[in-house]
Amino acid sequence: MTILITAILIVSLLFIATERQTHINKAAVAVFACTLGWVLYISFGADFVESRHMEGYQSFLAGIQPNSVVVKQYIAKHIFLPYLGQAASIALFLLATMSIVNILHTNGCFDFLALWIRTKNSRLLLWKLTAFTFLISANLDNISAIVLMLTVTNIILPRTKDRKLYGSMVLLAVIFGGALTVIGDPVGLVLWNKGAITASNYTLAMALPCFIAWALPTFIVSMRLPENVDIERPSLPYRGDDTNLKVWQRFIMFLVGIGGLWFIPTFTAITQLPPFLGALCTLSLLWIVNEVFNHTLFNNQKRRISYDDTPQKMQYNSIQQILYIIGVMLAVAVVTETGAMHWFAEQIDTLIGNIWIIGGITALISTILDSFASCVTMISLHEVSSTLPYYSVNGAYWKVLSFGTAVGGSILAIGSISGIVMMQMQSISLKWYFRHITPLTLLSGILAFVALCIIA
Repeated sequence: MTILITAILIVSLLFIATERQTHINKAAVAVFACTLGWVLYISFGADFVESRHMEGYQSFLAGIQPNSVVVKQYIAKHIFLPYLGQAASIALFLLATMSIVNILHTNGCFDFLALWIRTKNSRLLLWKLTAFTFLISANLDNISAIVLMLTVTNIILPRTKDRKLYGSMVLLAVIFGGALTVIGDPVGLVLWNKGAITASNYTLAMALPCFIAWALPTFIVSMRLPENVDIERPSLPYRGDDTNLKVWQRFIMFLVGIGGLWFIPTFTAITQLPPFLGALCTLSLLWIVNEVFNHTLFNNQKRRISYDDTPQKMQYNSIQQILYIIGVMLAVAVVTETGAMHWFAEQIDTLIGNIWIIGGITALISTILDSFASCVTMISLHEVSSTLPYYSVNGAYWKVLSFGTAVGGSILAIGSISGIVMMQMQSISLKWYFRHITPLTLLSGILAFVALCIIA
């Protein structure tokens, strides 16, 4: 049964890696794989329970005669639910941040971006656009950040050629800005929830590598740009009856939303509660402020006519991401419970035994396979150790995996969900990205990885 469950994960990873060829949504594949894996595990789980959870199972029995029903109850309550809790905590965090961005965008709190960033100087435009993206993606999930900033990019730039190039640079800023913090990318959240890293140590270690991986390609591209670029005339988007807030009200909502997200690591450090609770707290505060500022609009029950489909894009893509993350985490979890991951970890340690090489291999794999699936699979190979330095809290292994998969996701763009979203929104082909962007990401990724090796 271990072989069958492991085979299901491997096949599902192959389908995830070939999503563009098979046209089968990776979220659907991940959810189906995790469901089938756990059904098989719970149906034939007596041997697994007796070999891996005998002490807890005997305590659960409390003298009751074991049978198939009791085994299934133990698996459901004491094995499956903890894994579900870990996946749900990530999903709830993303749901909260997605809702925060949706509220802010609907109320026009990001409208100033297009006016502030807009300039005919092509190099200045590129740096302003990507720098703000880099900073904001450290607070938001990658899907929300990429959709929001590409929307701003397309408002400013009328030409498809410019949108492709600037959009690709925005993608790099999103990926490495997200890798900078524990709340900017689901991988960081998984490591944080696992207890493998702390927020401040992680950010300090990632700061220089992430900056190199974003800034170096941006600098090279900026040197190749002409002096000026065609831009659209400056104007704020019309929002129909979505909102009627004044500038100071929008600024307060922006501070509550983004400031609340920045406070989440401190909230978790003080309370020791999961990060998603801090995100939900921020969402609730922003929700209350929104109700207070828009009470007249809500009371009058005016018809809300939106001329901007950005919130719908965020919701659709974020829901897919949430389902995908839940599916991948639970699929990897069931393979871990069979003992296959422990065996695989022993083989890797024997054959390779070097975390830097392992990180490089993981980065290569994540160029084709989704970076989140690659990293979660490798993370599951080891538990946080108090004796082995590489696997201890804030150990180098966790940072190498996280940054390696971020680099891998940027090399071909198809290795990350945000990259796929960017290619769809900007009508970019894999061939175009490979010719114009991949050499830059390879160069910067190698240099950044060397910097991480020195720091970590």
